[in-house]
Amino acid sequence: MKCLICKHGETHPGLAVVTLQRDERTLVIKGVPAEICENCGEYYLSDEVAERLYAQAEQSLQRGAEVEIGHFAMSGA
Repeated sequence: MKCLICKHGETHPGLAVVTLQRDERTLVIKGVPAEICENCGEYYLSDEVAERLYAQAEQSLQRGAEVEIGHFAMSGA
């Protein structure tokens, strides 16, 4: 698909690094499947991946993480 941000690049499947922040807490999650713009690097997540990503992030925050770097969990567990 055409990138909605730069309007020039096409997106291709790849793995993104996603940074999420809530209040003073920061989570960096590597290896997130996404469509990534070849021109500007903007990434787009499917609804399923976004749902899993947010669930994983919520688990980290519930454990009390203030700063965490991890990998995307492909399964629900």
